[in-house]
Amino acid sequence: MKRIKQVASTALATVLAAGLGSAALAQEVTLKMHQFLPPQANVPKQILVPWAERVEEASDGRIEIEHYPSMQLGGKPPELVSQVIDGVADIIWVVAGYTPGRFPQAEVFELPFIMSNAEDTSRAYWEFAEKNMFDKDFKDMKILGVWVHGPGVIHSDKPVNEISDLNGMKVRGPTRIITNLLKTLGATPVGMPVPAMPEALSKGVIDAGVIPWEVTTALKIPELVENHTTFGDEALYTTAFIFAMNKQKYESLPQELKDAIDSQSGADFSALAGKTMAAADGPAREIAEEMGNNIIDLPPEKVANWKEAAKPVEKQWIEDMTEKGFDGQALVDEARALIEKHTD
Repeated sequence: MKRIKQVASTALATVLAAGLGSAALAQEVTLKMHQFLPPQANVPKQILVPWAERVEEASDGRIEIEHYPSMQLGGKPPELVSQVIDGVADIIWVVAGYTPGRFPQAEVFELPFIMSNAEDTSRAYWEFAEKNMFDKDFKDMKILGVWVHGPGVIHSDKPVNEISDLNGMKVRGPTRIITNLLKTLGATPVGMPVPAMPEALSKGVIDAGVIPWEVTTALKIPELVENHTTFGDEALYTTAFIFAMNKQKYESLPQELKDAIDSQSGADFSALAGKTMAAADGPAREIAEEMGNNIIDLPPEKVANWKEAAKPVEKQWIEDMTEKGFDGQALVDEARALIEKHTD
């Protein structure tokens, strides 16, 4: 993405000051977009940067969005939420669960095997969040999009064919729900943001990790492990994301610039983001196959065993949420109903 450029010469500066550089002078707002993945990863390349470009176009060039990948504005991924609330960044993209306990209702979409597909589940997540979270969990931010990725996959140094193969295996998980799932299945869970996963694998800190196929290429996971376990048409888990803007910055904009941002955000964008992430799964898997890695596609009868073994995670989450003052069962029922409503 283009970035603010220094004026190349005094002469050019004079021209711009004279009003001849009208396109440059038309810009009124520069927004800093901060996120944790490298720029070549699918989410920034196929979702965040195109979104920013569409906003710039919709604003007739009055908004410019600077992209800061790989935490270039400083801090660690769990700090992104605080950064957008405090104004360190104007826009952030982050995993909701990187700040455990802060967005408890979003966890419902991470429960084992609850997802249908990323596009429709992301649309359900938006509708759920709009009703239950915008004025509560998300009240300090302007939400631009919420979505989930495609089915989570186990990437491991040793084959995982049976649940028992996880016993004693140190497995990276992204969020509280997913580390609880790994523990329930017999693994030793290790929570960490996804950028730390390649180094952790290479140094033997972990033996495996769970991520969707799409991000494995940017992180070079097929070069670090040889085994990948998938669950057919089911999703062992997914991860809930937040794409948000500093609320005060948004509210300070003139209405036509708010409209430019809003026109590219919301339910349709959330569904598109989920669909785009899932669409990148196939090509990423093909890379692992071409490398000769071992792809373990569990048959339905084995997936059924995993689903049964994972049931305590949902039960425990409902109890935890009820203790926090929520109706945990009602939230699960609502999420399932919305997923079913939006799934073709």
